Amino acid sequence: MNQNSVVQIDYALPSIAIIKINRPEAKNALNTQVRKLLAEAVAQQVDNDDIRVIVLTGGDDVFAAGADLTELAEASSMDLYLRRTERYWQTIANCPKPIIAAVNGFALGGGCELAMHADIIIAGQNAQFGQPEIKVGIMPGAGGTQRLVRAVGKFQAMRMIMTGCLVSAEEAFAMGLVSQVTDDAETLNTAYKMAQQIAKLPAIALEQIKEVVLLSEDVPLNAGLSLERKAFQLLFSTEDQKEGMAAFLEKRKPNFQGK
Repeated sequence: MNQNSVVQIDYALPSIAIIKINRPEAKNALNTQVRKLLAEAVAQQVDNDDIRVIVLTGGDDVFAAGADLTELAEASSMDLYLRRTERYWQTIANCPKPIIAAVNGFALGGGCELAMHADIIIAGQNAQFGQPEIKVGIMPGAGGTQRLVRAVGKFQAMRMIMTGCLVSAEEAFAMGLVSQVTDDAETLNTAYKMAQQIAKLPAIALEQIKEVVLLSEDVPLNAGLSLERKAFQLLFSTEDQKEGMAAFLEKRKPNFQGK
């Protein structure tokens, strides 16, 4: 792990990549460099067959407190257009492997949007989520008006986006934005344990689950059911399906190989 990088990658746990934002002096604000390095870090894991699960974190004190306004305050519309930062977000959104966000402290603006790019969000009890862009004269620009509505519904999302209010971890859990709340000191460990559990499961089935769930957000129910059915049928051509069902019938633990 490069301790000097603003985005660090740790492979200490087998089959798991831990990607950490490391700009504590700026509360992990997401400038262009951080977004680019995050995208590159995720892309590396997609191409690494040894990695089954990604854990995304900002550390013990803050996840990411939003965009870096020092980079945006004087920017023009064309400046933003030419930066094309949507490419970096899309790399994370398109990751076929499970991503777990471990959130302590603030996950605001782009930080909240980044967490919503994950598949599972583990939040420390003092974590706070929000889309406060309205307070500086703008609006969410990396999925806050889209993913948030899909996660919590129109009326809770509108409250957060239109007022810029902060939402506690417990409130975020109650509205469906967070998967699990834990003690602050246990956030990363809880994410690690869940990642280890998922990493032992059949990788192709996990990829198909993620693909079908995400694609089905944008299609009618019947189309989503068709996608699900085809993916379900496809998995019967995998070695892991044969191993999993044989292990169940033989009353032993399966040994999945990701094939």
